[in-house]
Amino acid sequence: MLGSALSENTPLRIALVAGEASGDTLGAGLIRALKAQYPDAQFIGIGGPRMLAEGMHSRVPMERLSVMGLVEVLGRLRELLRIRKELVEWLKQQKPDVFIGIDAPDFALGVELRLREAGIPTVHYVSPSVWAWREKRVLGIQKSTDLMLTLFPFEEEVYRRHGVAVRCVGHTLADQIPLEPDRAAARSTLGLDENMRVVALMPGSRNGELRKLGLLFLQTAAWCLERQPQLRFIMPCASRERKIQMQNIIAESGLDLPLTLLDGQAHDVLAACDAVLIASGTATLEAMLFKRPMVVAYRMAGLTFRILKRLVRVGHVSLPNLLAKREVVPEFLQDDATPDAMGAALLERLGPTPEREATQAEFMKLHQILRRDADHSAADAVIELLKQKGRLA
Repeated sequence: MLGSALSENTPLRIALVAGEASGDTLGAGLIRALKAQYPDAQFIGIGGPRMLAEGMHSRVPMERLSVMGLVEVLGRLRELLRIRKELVEWLKQQKPDVFIGIDAPDFALGVELRLREAGIPTVHYVSPSVWAWREKRVLGIQKSTDLMLTLFPFEEEVYRRHGVAVRCVGHTLADQIPLEPDRAAARSTLGLDENMRVVALMPGSRNGELRKLGLLFLQTAAWCLERQPQLRFIMPCASRERKIQMQNIIAESGLDLPLTLLDGQAHDVLAACDAVLIASGTATLEAMLFKRPMVVAYRMAGLTFRILKRLVRVGHVSLPNLLAKREVVPEFLQDDATPDAMGAALLERLGPTPEREATQAEFMKLHQILRRDADHSAADAVIELLKQKGRLA
């Protein structure tokens, strides 16, 4: 019966939704940690390949939820609303013991609200950027979720201020990535000579990001190559579709670059490279954890950028700068993201300098702060909530 504690013979049923690759990573770790305590637990909802590999049943492909930008989502709004409506009705029938929305707040919080109204406990994993803009969104979150799980310590205060139950669990990537990555082993895995000077290009994992940043990153690489002909470039591709898309962008660019496209292997790339040109997003956190010098770039629809510029209250967009509360990596946004500006910043970070050493020391400090055994911390918080709600004895 809905709301009653599980009997010994009733498996725990947990619903989750993740909207993109970073959420898929968090969801997979959480599922794995929950299964360690409840091996018979069932996992349903929407997830990506990592969550599916842990035994989750996904109603629709996760990629159908992946949309970037405020304006860009309008073209997909009808489909997203339909998916959400159908998912809510299905989950009401399935009666999970808890629903966990992982990031994707515009989609997941709406699901959480409707399920919580139906008596199903809800958790939101990964705080929206309420500390940066539209803090009043916390009032809606307060109605939608029983528990907020944040990745970063600075996010907790705003929820406590509004009376929302919150727990900082750290980031699973900070637990997975060694404090001192093995650069030599990564280079060996990728077949790179130890003395080769290698720049990683990481323009994003989504179709829209590659459309806006793919050619720009190639042009920046060409600018750098003119000045340092010995450079070599590597690019991890998030999927077969993104690799084909990038191959087409390269062909259309007419540029002849010493560039190798890889199937995944982003962590090997980050461990092996000397510096990285990277799109703003979770990947900047990964680059920080690998202690890589980086240059951050982002472009979006002009209207989206103008709206955000008026609303956002913080001075930085990349996670390393937000965590450090100052600029430790250069950011080039919108019209400021040009090949010559980014190329010059990238070349500055290739050589050993006191600034580079200071940045790596800052990255190490932040890495240690984020190491909190995130998967198990998140699982423990979910189990504690289930016990509070009478779903577990």
